Amino acid sequence: MSARNTRQMDEKSPPQTPKGQIRNSFTSSKWSPISMGSRGSSSFWRTPPRPPPLGWQASRLPSLSCIGIRQLMPSRKILLLVLAAFAFGFFISIQSNQDSTILADYSFDVKPIRATLAVSHKSNPDPIRWLQENSHDKHALPEGVVPNFRNLGDKLRGRPKAALITLVRNSELDGIVQSMKQLEERWNSKYQYPWIFFNDEPFTDEFKGVTQNLTAAKCHYEIVPKEHWSLPEWIDEDRFMNSLEYLGTIGVGKGWLVQYFCNIDYDVFRFMRDNNMKYGFNMNILDDARSFPSLWSKTRDFMKAHRDLLNPEADLKWLQNPETSGDYNNCQFFSNFEIGSLKFWRDKGNEAYFDWLDKSGGFYYERFGDAPVHTLSVAMFVPKREIWFFRDIGYQHDINTHCPPHREGKCFCEPTRLDENFYKLVPLESPQKKPLDTCIRQFLGGEWLKKKDGWTMAGEKAFGGDGYHGYEALG
Repeated sequence: MSARNTRQMDEKSPPQTPKGQIRNSFTSSKWSPISMGSRGSSSFWRTPPRPPPLGWQASRLPSLSCIGIRQLMPSRKILLLVLAAFAFGFFISIQSNQDSTILADYSFDVKPIRATLAVSHKSNPDPIRWLQENSHDKHALPEGVVPNFRNLGDKLRGRPKAALITLVRNSELDGIVQSMKQLEERWNSKYQYPWIFFNDEPFTDEFKGVTQNLTAAKCHYEIVPKEHWSLPEWIDEDRFMNSLEYLGTIGVGKGWLVQYFCNIDYDVFRFMRDNNMKYGFNMNILDDARSFPSLWSKTRDFMKAHRDLLNPEADLKWLQNPETSGDYNNCQFFSNFEIGSLKFWRDKGNEAYFDWLDKSGGFYYERFGDAPVHTLSVAMFVPKREIWFFRDIGYQHDINTHCPPHREGKCFCEPTRLDENFYKLVPLESPQKKPLDTCIRQFLGGEWLKKKDGWTMAGEKAFGGDGYHGYEALG
């Protein structure tokens, strides 16, 4: 964003998305007016070009595979945002029927489950087999090897170029310490992907010293230029500030509570790359429609104007409510935990959609957050076979908790059911129209939608239930 075309906001104004930088869903000029969602983390992964690029440069973030921590603000120019929860998301759908044919080599007592896919004659990767063959830290770094991205060397050959990225203030040191400790203990101590920290002011020596002591990996500290934290000239600042006040009244806020419960024994970035996955998620939940009332109409207008950009295998049916003429059902991938290919996020379809929404003003006047925008982008531009459900990674962000079935010693949490977080952000008693099935089941489709004989939603509700416990497959 050119300083010439923007207005610098006063010190009390929330910072806006830095140009050319990544962001988390925390505050964002591009993805949400303030991202007031939660501070989670984001993961970024990229298929390395041929030949592999030489070296890492802080000024060339787009060349990195990354996992980020707190929700950063969406860069107005970059649609690379794959945001979400502090680490990475490794999408393994779980088949929850308690059948005894569990994969012997798989670390968790869970069978990966995939969404019901359309018939295809293409040869596709086999992610389940990959997990069988590459778990047990097969690709962990040999003891004593320190990654050097300027020269990977034989021992690191084939390793994805990746990093853990976070936008964090000096005052949030306690929060980042908690997140780093857990992520290092559960995973990164074995793989040593570097950390990259962004701030709108210089990091203190205390911040640098404490964070460097938490990891054996390299740490990089960067400052986002002030001219990148501003509103575009076409935005009415008074209207923007009024929208922030409204979002606060309906309960949109921020906080830092990120926890990782399970040991992860494979290279998540390598899994995504080797299996040609474009996007991975951990939870699929309902969001409050009051915070982005015009998002669906703007998205429909985009699809009508750019039919040629949609993926031929695009599937938006699971996001539409058949009872309301196909309106958006407000389901979304919970972007506090996600991984995405930067190649995908930079695709012309994503760029066009992002710019379309940006010009509409919805990132500023409403809360076009990264979660619903990413969800709609993925649905329009990515076939389901390239989306992975990270069911085997235990994770908590604020009130939303995901804990897979597990064997003793692998996870430190109480297993949650597949539909656990469906309406935590939109209580059943709210007047918002609810989907007939939970969001995750609508995405998975097939057998996950089958109901028990004789069960009815009305009957369950009559006896005090929520209407979402009639499924044959419990998960």
